[in-house]
Amino acid sequence: MENLRYELAPTRPAGGARSAALVGVVASGNLEVLLERCEAPDQCVIDVATPAHGFAELWAAVASDFAARSPAGGLRITINDGGARPDTVALRLAQGVRLMERPE
Repeated sequence: MENLRYELAPTRPAGGARSAALVGVVASGNLEVLLERCEAPDQCVIDVATPAHGFAELWAAVASDFAARSPAGGLRITINDGGARPDTVALRLAQGVRLMERPE
């Protein structure tokens, strides 16, 4: 298992009042994403646990793109990867942010 951490400076703070959200499921070709509102508004921390070694640069690119495009400030995101493709990762991250914006 490879563990990666990305500390990013997102362009916008996360919206909504929900304290946490969980999307996805760890299974073949998918991933589980937990979003928690516990960082400073100008920070986003993404921790990734993945069985696929050697993809740190790809994960960094997906994380950076997410932080640049999404309201992610203040979020700590924990990803448990089950072999997901980059487009699936981006989809789950977007779903998580949208869920954080919904009322509980």
